[in-house]
Amino acid sequence: MDDFTSNYEILAEIGKGAYGKVYKAREVGHKQRLLAVKKLNISSDPDAGIPQFMIREVALLRKLGYFNHPNVVKLLDVSASLKKPGLDLTLVFEYIDQDLSSFLSTVPEDGLSRDKIKGLDFLHTNTVIHRDLKPCNVLLSSRGEVKIADFGLARIYTNRIALTPCVVTLWYRAPEVLLHSGYMSSVDIWSAGCIFAELFLLNPLFQGHTEVQQLQKIFESVQMSSFIQVIGLPAKEDWPKESPIHYNPAWGRQDVSTQLLPSLTAEENNLLSQCLAFSPSQRISAFRALDHPFLAGP
Repeated sequence: MDDFTSNYEILAEIGKGAYGKVYKAREVGHKQRLLAVKKLNISSDPDAGIPQFMIREVALLRKLGYFNHPNVVKLLDVSASLKKPGLDLTLVFEYIDQDLSSFLSTVPEDGLSRDKIKGLDFLHTNTVIHRDLKPCNVLLSSRGEVKIADFGLARIYTNRIALTPCVVTLWYRAPEVLLHSGYMSSVDIWSAGCIFAELFLLNPLFQGHTEVQQLQKIFESVQMSSFIQVIGLPAKEDWPKESPIHYNPAWGRQDVSTQLLPSLTAEENNLLSQCLAFSPSQRISAFRALDHPFLAGP
């Protein structure tokens, strides 16, 4: 055991991904804080070093950590070591009790705090696009804290950056990403809108299995007992000109209702409709959302 791993005791595995696992751990010493330890293994040639996306995630978390924002998960420590046949990278985070996905599966009566969008405003103010917002990347503590986590796909945005379309889990992916068009921080607002609707539906709003099917789900006008999908098919002139996917009138109707979820108040529906606007330029920003009556009210 090296000096770094002797600083904590692994308690249980709590997550698994393509590059490694996440563990619940306890700090050794007088504090004995609970920690989330993310262990990544790169099995390629160690001489090639740490993959760029991992360096990017650590650098972003280090940058964001200087601001100590209450709605962004905190990176506490980092360690890299050579291990045959590759390289081990360990990230130590503050431990948060559960994510929004597991929270929704229990549906407690207290509901969810409204702080999540504030974390987005902080990221966007610092030119960071998360690019993978979904319920399992929104953490909830037993004290009611809401924190955005998993910055593996996050990028610092500049006018010259080339952004890949292979981002955001499909059900939370904005139309411009599905259409392989250019995109900005407004993709995070679309994802936040999908999550917001899911808090009321207790199921994902748009559940496609392919990019084309996901677009069809967004554009369909389907009335169900619990909600009305109202994004509708945009006008042809609003279709991104740079998209390689051609406009198809058969994908939906343009004469749809303006009510998203009948169970929501007018203020809640208004905020949701602004988050889920087809055109990124018409989508509300995180900064303006903080002044929306739903979030700014008592």
